[in-house]
Amino acid sequence: MTERLLRGRVLSFRREPAGPADIDALDWHEDGAVHLRGGHIVAMGDFATLAAKAPDVPVTDHRPHLITAGFIDAHLHFPQGQIVASWGAQLLDWLNGYTFPAETRFADPDHAERMAVAFFDLLLRNGTTTASAFCSVHPVSVDAYFSEAERRGLRMLGGKVLMDRNAPQGLLDTPQTAHDDSAALIRRWHGRGRALYAISPRFAITSTPAQMEAAQALIAAHPDCHVQTHLSENRAEIDLACALYPEADGYLDIYARYGMLGPKALLGHAIHLSDRERAIIAETGAHPVHCPTSNLFLGSGLFDEAALKAAGATSGIATDIGAGMSWSMLRTGGAAYAIAQLQGRALDPLRAFWWITRGNAEVLGLADRIGTLEPGTEADLVVLDSRATPELALRMQAARDLKDELFALLILGDDRAVVETYAAGSPVKPRT
Repeated sequence: MTERLLRGRVLSFRREPAGPADIDALDWHEDGAVHLRGGHIVAMGDFATLAAKAPDVPVTDHRPHLITAGFIDAHLHFPQGQIVASWGAQLLDWLNGYTFPAETRFADPDHAERMAVAFFDLLLRNGTTTASAFCSVHPVSVDAYFSEAERRGLRMLGGKVLMDRNAPQGLLDTPQTAHDDSAALIRRWHGRGRALYAISPRFAITSTPAQMEAAQALIAAHPDCHVQTHLSENRAEIDLACALYPEADGYLDIYARYGMLGPKALLGHAIHLSDRERAIIAETGAHPVHCPTSNLFLGSGLFDEAALKAAGATSGIATDIGAGMSWSMLRTGGAAYAIAQLQGRALDPLRAFWWITRGNAEVLGLADRIGTLEPGTEADLVVLDSRATPELALRMQAARDLKDELFALLILGDDRAVVETYAAGSPVKPRT
């Protein structure tokens, strides 16, 4: 059984911070340690105390670096790694011009397996230890995704996209094959090791009512699975979805009619919402997911996290690779800060770090397993160097406290700030 003490400056969140001065929301140890054993966290606290209790356990000394929970990405696309930074117009044009051609290639299992290696290399280089990903319509893409995650010991969510219209022929399934393929994949992967399945109708535009009924049947048969889709990202998307489902009272109501809203529902983007829709999201316990760099890249609009929170909804945050402009959850948190500023609001650095760790774990319903350094949770961690680049080093010369350091990482940090990534207690950051 692998056992070690990680020594460094240790940060974990007990709850959502109420503001930049809310230090009671976190556990902070200037000379701290995390005791790992058998893929789980045994203890967290001051190094001297933990070392005295476990004098024979080997120590990995990461000082002066910061140790925190591994980052969590609540929405991205496994087949889209190669189309990041592809020039395009807005959402629907971008899907047709780049996304669908790229996803067609995932019918080839060899291609899917190669891309899975690159995909997880990039996540782990950026300190991301859990993600919820859309695979392609092809079951072999799901097998490649979960097989590679299993090989690396990662806690991952994912699922086969359901699409039976408004996409190229090579990306279409049927209501029956969508149901049967998904059911088989759930049997094969859900709960196997650290894998969790997410039933994944892409969005209402690419699914007929019959396929939505098939998704509803899957959700009813597998209530422990997550559900992920897209909602109200773009005005043209909303108009087309509502035209395809004229009986629905707005875009969100399409998903409500097919039983897709609930505490395990992840609604990517959710930008252009009415007050009524925000209230329904809160009442059902569904979770909008903020994709800030993607929304800026495609010009989709500004996610109103404050309005959702005021309605009682809890939002996730995500890169949305490949429309997202960075694989880094640090950069994603920094972009969320910028969007809040454009709305006359402030996202403080404590809350941003909570959001990309424990906050996303709570959205996924997994805070008892990931997102913190609390004893008994799975040992997924990231080690950060706040002076990793000349820009960070210069900024840190004038940093006054932990808040300044975290904010510098959010604005200036990226994969270069990640010293090591641990999954289930093992170092897993790929080396160039």
